[in-house]
Amino acid sequence: MEFQRMNASQIDRLWELQKAYKTEIGEDKPGEREKDRLSKAIEQRQIAFFGAFDGDTLIGCCSVTVGFSTFDYAPSGVFEDFYIRPSYRHKGIVRELVRFAYCESGVGTLTVGCADCDTDMYKSLGFGVYLGNLLAFG
Repeated sequence: MEFQRMNASQIDRLWELQKAYKTEIGEDKPGEREKDRLSKAIEQRQIAFFGAFDGDTLIGCCSVTVGFSTFDYAPSGVFEDFYIRPSYRHKGIVRELVRFAYCESGVGTLTVGCADCDTDMYKSLGFGVYLGNLLAFG
């Protein structure tokens, strides 16, 4: 298994997983406009994607969007877009991918917003510090 930070030139491979992820969580599949917007965001380093590869096959990904937090007065990341192809699940790949993304992103803290049903899974991956409730505006 190889882990790497992905770049905009890999958008087609990443896009396959993005569509599978959206389908699995019950959201509409994104279109070409969204693909172009994502590619530009990666290129402009507004979001970082990290991939897990089995040979040439991208089998999993996650993203980290970096900002600054007064939680520890350092760069802080928001963890999202976590997806592993079903045949590769329950093999410990996710733990390695999360650690890799955390280290490579250069953040001091990494937060995730999740549904109540996913809390135990994220806790098992190392997200164990509660920071209250995450709410979205709009």
